[in-house]
Amino acid sequence: MLHILEKLQASIFLTDGGLETDLIFNKGIDLPHFAAFPLIENPKYQETFESYYREYMDMAKKHQTGYILESPTWRANPDWGFKLGYSKDDLIRVNKLAIQQMNSLRATYKRDIETIFISGQLGPRRDGYLIRNTMSAKEAEDYHKLQMSVFKNEKVDLVSAITMTYSNEALGIAKAAKANNLPVVLSFTVETDGHLPSGESLKEAIEKIDKATKTYPLYYMINCAHPTHFIDKVETSSNWKCRIKGIRANASCKSHAELDESTEVDRGNPKELGQLHKTLTTHLPELAIFGGCCGTDASHVASICNHVLA
Repeated sequence: MLHILEKLQASIFLTDGGLETDLIFNKGIDLPHFAAFPLIENPKYQETFESYYREYMDMAKKHQTGYILESPTWRANPDWGFKLGYSKDDLIRVNKLAIQQMNSLRATYKRDIETIFISGQLGPRRDGYLIRNTMSAKEAEDYHKLQMSVFKNEKVDLVSAITMTYSNEALGIAKAAKANNLPVVLSFTVETDGHLPSGESLKEAIEKIDKATKTYPLYYMINCAHPTHFIDKVETSSNWKCRIKGIRANASCKSHAELDESTEVDRGNPKELGQLHKTLTTHLPELAIFGGCCGTDASHVASICNHVLA
């Protein structure tokens, strides 16, 4: 874990954009339940996945940054997997294959990018926008054990829990990671008011988890929200915001409810998005990881690079 933190403090890292929305709206691929992981086992989509990641890794190569390879396993957990017809053994297999594919990509770029971390990506048990049937931290710890055990066996560098809507699920994931001696990153989504869908503030969620785990998470991120939704929450001087190292923003300024009803992708304004990330670097002193979320593609991350790395 210390090795990862040292690398993160010494360099900027890029990661990818909005995988699922890119596949659906830009590549015309149907994703039932917004799940990309079923494509992993389909040879038809092997080149699609590789070209998707290569576009971002080429950007890291160009700008001489590090890179975090996030596995396409956001939905590859029991409840979502079962909805798609996957048994427990099926999920173990597909999560394992996803990490193996990430390792293959890393090997391809090992001479071009100095530091590439492989992250096993976890998503929420339920909806990434709405709060329904919340779990206790213990229930969340037990629920996410399946993916966590695969990631441990495949020796990922870290685990990233993306689009967390309330603190207890994120806390349970942090405890499961700690029990498996895996470095973990927790990323929260926020509504247009800058608060989690649960109503918790970023400050409350981060401080709660750090206190309960003795600051076990490597760092925190914000994803699936436009910078205008939360920039005012990080303008003031506060210790908790120094725990935020990454942003994976949405392209659109729309609310989650509006995006959920959209039949077309809202690409927003890539130039403005880049400018807002530059502003965020003045408010978040530890900010070092940049990527995208819903509606973003490589052009958005390129704009971020042009503003942040200029």
